[in-house]
Amino acid sequence: MFLLKSRRERESVIVQTMIKMYCRKNHNSGDILCGDCESLVNYAEKRLLSCMYGEIKPVCKHCPVHCYSPAKREQMKQVMRWAGPRMIFRNPVFAVLHVIDNWTAPKLEKKIVPKSKR
Repeated sequence: MFLLKSRRERESVIVQTMIKMYCRKNHNSGDILCGDCESLVNYAEKRLLSCMYGEIKPVCKHCPVHCYSPAKREQMKQVMRWAGPRMIFRNPVFAVLHVIDNWTAPKLEKKIVPKSKR
């Protein structure tokens, strides 16, 4: 069942859902993802599975290590800005789980490197 999956698995399903919503509406792709969005889904899945924090990963926007390339990170921000507010109406269970995961995800502090060590 979806609720019993690990947080990373839930995050993966939710991100894929958000990208599909975005692509369907903004790229008029119907049920098939366009090439850019398919690439973003694959990239997000790869990054999520290879996260150095494993099951204790923070949400990406609060992570001290940004593993997305700048272009993919901007693309994902655009998707999140568009799909996030619409999730409550189109996938309310996913929206609530996403908010709960954001609240309960571990908060990792950025390690500050002294200037002399840079």
